[in-house]
Amino acid sequence: MSKLWGGRFTKQTNKLVEEYTASIGFDKALAEEDVQGSLAHVTMLGKCGILPEQDVDTIKEGLLAILGRIRNGKLEYSVSDEDIHMNIEKNLIEEIGPVGGKLHTGRSRNDQVATDMHLYLRKRVVEFVQLLGNLQEALIGQAKANTDTIVPGYTHLQRAQPILFAHHLMAYVAMFGRDIERLQDSYKRINVLPLGAGALAGTTFPIDRHFVAEQLHFDSVYENSLDAVSDRDFILEFLSNASMIMMHLSRLSEELVLWSSTEFRFVELDDAFCTGSSIMPQKKNPDVPELVRGKTGRVYGNLFGLLTVLKSLPLAYNKDMQEDKEGMFDTVATLQGALQLFAPMIATMKVNTGRMREAVNQDFSNATDIADFLVGQGLPFRQAHEVIGKTVLYCIQEGKYLLDLTLDEFNQFSPLFNDGIYQVLQPETVVNARNVYGGTAKAQVEGSIGRAEEKLEETKSWVQEIESKIIT
Repeated sequence: MSKLWGGRFTKQTNKLVEEYTASIGFDKALAEEDVQGSLAHVTMLGKCGILPEQDVDTIKEGLLAILGRIRNGKLEYSVSDEDIHMNIEKNLIEEIGPVGGKLHTGRSRNDQVATDMHLYLRKRVVEFVQLLGNLQEALIGQAKANTDTIVPGYTHLQRAQPILFAHHLMAYVAMFGRDIERLQDSYKRINVLPLGAGALAGTTFPIDRHFVAEQLHFDSVYENSLDAVSDRDFILEFLSNASMIMMHLSRLSEELVLWSSTEFRFVELDDAFCTGSSIMPQKKNPDVPELVRGKTGRVYGNLFGLLTVLKSLPLAYNKDMQEDKEGMFDTVATLQGALQLFAPMIATMKVNTGRMREAVNQDFSNATDIADFLVGQGLPFRQAHEVIGKTVLYCIQEGKYLLDLTLDEFNQFSPLFNDGIYQVLQPETVVNARNVYGGTAKAQVEGSIGRAEEKLEETKSWVQEIESKIIT
């Protein structure tokens, strides 16, 4: 059967060319969006008097029948029909006859595919905001259960100062909060309609682009037809945001892998989110965080791949831009899988508070507070720093920790030490001494949790508001 665009050609397309240039293998993921865009487009054609209402009604019935087959997994796709647009149009013509060919009046595949991707990505962005909110909720739940759990805080992966485990978890809540804000902001640029731009210059038909935008719940339309069909910034922005989300997930994954090791034993992941070894029966492997850590690289690769595709393209549409989809779909699937797993994995994680406390008691992470104590006694900080350095060296040589020292031993290094030093050295004292906004003191962490819960409710409301507008 000849191509729908084949009137100008005298030869059939080489089979290898068909297979190489066809995109139906991956852009069939846009099938529902393609039909939704077509329904709005044909409604506009009728409203503007470009097509008679009888043709509009017939085309709508055919499109809805095809939409049903798409959702039931019964629509058959053909490589010879190249892409999702031609496949659906061919099926429409077979469904309702030659009148189906009128659907493409006043549009091009260039503005059609751009519209499909805007429709597709805006759904995904809302979904990811919701999934990130679910992850925040799981982290907040663990934080609320551990506002008295003290754990070593690290810099350079060396023990630095004791902090609340809840404080550590809330750092990730803050990271994912920024990810949510970036996605919400990007929604403004995704929710712009390119349809009506034609191939590059607009159309001679008296269409109403703003009516289509209203039908599809877009907030605005592209101002420039060249920009409308060639813009892929909104995909790049999504890939960039997804890369940062995966980076944050990867950082948390690294900590989960460390914390669940025998060397740390800070947490235990639920059996449902771990795997075993085929040869070592004692093993319990944190495969989910490991794989998320590994898959982060492929999401980065998808971002840089599209940046490279677009870097030298002249206006307007070029076939190179077909390469915008596979990386986008892969990133969506990768991020979706990671976020769906992470929330329940965090929620079911067991925290070994005893082991954490043991770790805090067996280090020198309270050393800074002794220096602060001496400063409070009138010693300049630099001198206090030197005194505590020598005190720690003495402890290492004697196989002791700071709380093990007698007052006489402390006084070897400074006569300013007194009995108050033992209260200063207690982990709870060290933690609660940092009672500044954003600090690790219990009162500050509880305030942080409360504010995060309020923000989470705002996120849920945003999702509900947007979902109520998006066509399903």
